[in-house]
Amino acid sequence: MTEHPSAASPDSPHPGSGQARFAIVTPRLFDGDRLRGPAAVLVEAGRIVAVGTLSDVPEAMPIHRLPDGALLAPGFIDVQVNGGGGVLLNDEPTADGMAVIARAHRRHGTTGLLPTLISDTPEVMAAAVAAAQDGVRHPGVLGLHVEGPFFNPLRKGVHRADMIRPPQPADLEILAGLAGLPAAVVTLAPEMAPQGFIAGLTRSGIRVCAGHSEASAVQVRAAMAEGLSGVTHLFNAMAPMTARVPGLAGTALTDPGLFVGLIADGLTVGPALFDLAVRAIGPSRLMLVTDAMPSVGAPSDRFMLMGREIVLRDGTLLAPDGTLAGAHLGQDEAVRNAVTLTGASLRDALAMASRTPATFLGLAGSHGRIAPSCVADLVALDPALQVLGTWIGGVWETA
Repeated sequence: MTEHPSAASPDSPHPGSGQARFAIVTPRLFDGDRLRGPAAVLVEAGRIVAVGTLSDVPEAMPIHRLPDGALLAPGFIDVQVNGGGGVLLNDEPTADGMAVIARAHRRHGTTGLLPTLISDTPEVMAAAVAAAQDGVRHPGVLGLHVEGPFFNPLRKGVHRADMIRPPQPADLEILAGLAGLPAAVVTLAPEMAPQGFIAGLTRSGIRVCAGHSEASAVQVRAAMAEGLSGVTHLFNAMAPMTARVPGLAGTALTDPGLFVGLIADGLTVGPALFDLAVRAIGPSRLMLVTDAMPSVGAPSDRFMLMGREIVLRDGTLLAPDGTLAGAHLGQDEAVRNAVTLTGASLRDALAMASRTPATFLGLAGSHGRIAPSCVADLVALDPALQVLGTWIGGVWETA
């Protein structure tokens, strides 16, 4: 393969840092479906226009050439991110707060995420919903995930007990403000939702997940009939399976109608159950999530979570009573963990961090793949799966 006359090394000013047209030449490519050899990805105005080889690159087009052994993949998508860069969304339910969180996770290969609001007052929920309309104008912010407060108190986890409550008609009105966002998710306990509540959310284009729940398999399937389509952090804050009572966890493992998020730090869910989930659910339904907290991308090993100090100890975030409080995790580490701790192939691990969450969110036509017409949200990885840099909308940033 001959050197293209307009080639640029990765250490020079990068094509994609403002150019309307450029090409990325990569030794390896994961296109969302398969791993392949040398390839060239042509980008114009923030979208992919062609995928081919170096010979397909027009003579005058600038090139970003990835180093030997590097891999180009669809940018990671994380549907559950509570914080990053020292910011907890509950403390800063603003567009600027969402932007800080997205910037902190971009260096971990995440080019699209849902800032996640945990159980809070109706006023804070309304503020976050309103802010999301402006938040999506910032690179990497795809919408909003509202996790709670409509939970079973028996499975509250680290969420404050005084914030947990049954949903009311006024909540449906607040959450309807998520309509029109590129992506929106609400997590609730199906057994706590009145008939019609889930259907009302889905009519607004919101994906509804089950979580923090004691729901039986029958209750989960009744919620699915109203539109529930996902499960939040499998195995955590839900009743365990027994021999004759599969509950939410067992239904998540076996029902093909559910997308399933799993916190992929290898600590919140141990390696054996992580591997079980990968094998039972498979890469077309299982999504790697971080459930990340403000400590990601921040210098401090502690932060305040709604009045309680959370401390990072041996890789785990703990509340004063020993309850797990989210995770200290980036999506790049989640991908590496899937490869090293489970039977997942590299292809499957990358899919679970990109194509599958894009599909769940209804964004499969524009995200999670490297194909013509898709947004140029991409991640460059070295042979050890460390992030070299990302493009969001065709704009490069070094990790």
